[in-house]
Amino acid sequence: MIAGSFVVEGCAVATVDAAGSEYESGHVVVSEGIITAVGPGPAPAAPPGARRVDGSGCLATPGLVNTHHHLYQWIFRGLAQDATLFGWLTELYPRWARIDEDAVGAAAAAGLGWLALTGCTTSTDHHYLFPRGGGDLLGATIEAARRIGLRFDPTRGSMDRGQSSGGLPPDDVVEDLDAILEASQLAIDRFHDPAPGAATRIAVAPCSPFSVSSELMTQSAALARANGVRLHTHLAETADEEEFCLATHGCTPAEYADSLGWLGPDVWLAHCVHLSDDAVKRFAATGTGVAHCPSSNARLGAGHAPVKALVDAGGVVGLGVDGAASQESGMLVEELRSALYLSRLRAGTAEPAAALTARAALRLGTIGGARVLGRDTEVGTLEVGKYGDLALWRLDGLGHADIADPVAALVMGPPAPLALLTVNGRTVVEDGELRTADQAELAAGARAAARRMAKAGEGT
Repeated sequence: MIAGSFVVEGCAVATVDAAGSEYESGHVVVSEGIITAVGPGPAPAAPPGARRVDGSGCLATPGLVNTHHHLYQWIFRGLAQDATLFGWLTELYPRWARIDEDAVGAAAAAGLGWLALTGCTTSTDHHYLFPRGGGDLLGATIEAARRIGLRFDPTRGSMDRGQSSGGLPPDDVVEDLDAILEASQLAIDRFHDPAPGAATRIAVAPCSPFSVSSELMTQSAALARANGVRLHTHLAETADEEEFCLATHGCTPAEYADSLGWLGPDVWLAHCVHLSDDAVKRFAATGTGVAHCPSSNARLGAGHAPVKALVDAGGVVGLGVDGAASQESGMLVEELRSALYLSRLRAGTAEPAAALTARAALRLGTIGGARVLGRDTEVGTLEVGKYGDLALWRLDGLGHADIADPVAALVMGPPAPLALLTVNGRTVVEDGELRTADQAELAAGARAAARRMAKAGEGT
């Protein structure tokens, strides 16, 4: 990943460090991809050859970290509009069974480009569908991330429990257990980079309790831990899932995960809407990460996760946009506001301390996400020694100019345009334009892939 050097001055700065340090007018200096100075007032010095950026009217924050996505879904948006999770999946599984390398590459490039344009510098992806003859689908997502220039922690997902085995997905979209384990090892060998600040890291990710066997869960955990990589899955997303686990395993989804060794600091779980008080405490005690996806949970009517309780218990929580077929906006910056609002709804008329604040929401989207992905020593805050992953939000336009608190403007106002987005000090977005790829080409590629997938389904 190419490193760069720059100085931003004259901007408000929210470092999101442990002390919550903020500066009304401050600076950030990045030298060869590493932050070398952050503080109030003008920068003390500039690295040789560094560009200078006037941050007037802007807020500098760490780049946002997306902890859950399904990038292939970018070309399946707007479908099953009124369905809850199980009905939504039942309608879309047959459509997804037709994906191939070209379609996934186009979807991933568009989705990652849009994440960059809306402030995200690090993203994961949970890809769990591998139709026979579809080509190198995981490789297509990784190539797309390299093209756009984001840090990328994709997962080799999987499903082995089809309808004939009591699962939800059709049999023709699941894989054999041995093939999954072999492919997961191959993905680690091909793509995983454990080096500090690596551009790409792999995790292992069986899909969900209703689409994978217990054997796949346990063997995937053993494989991941033998290779020193992280584990990811969906958990406790809906009441339907809880009923499935109670009927199939005799316990809740959280208890099921715990019984399989799937709680710990190397695990993060998407959604976790339906958690008991005991589960909240257990997740916090084990350091298990949670990818909170508020907009998707609202779109599918899943409910609102006990995020404030998790945070208060010392849990590890970040934000995710989820797949674009269940959250068509795909803007991580909007999840800051959604997380805040859903927390307020969950708290109801309780004391304000029962809900998230604007700054707590920003923490979820930055250092919280970095902790979930195991990158908190690298990114997630603006601190000396961390990598130069920075978002510079323009807040002096019509949509934000009257909100005196810049963090509140970012979190509670409309999506702010980007003056600058950098990864490793390298410019990815500037003045609201993607600088690493042509936006029109990304849109055209995604549109063509969506039409091709729709045409492939005609008559089926």
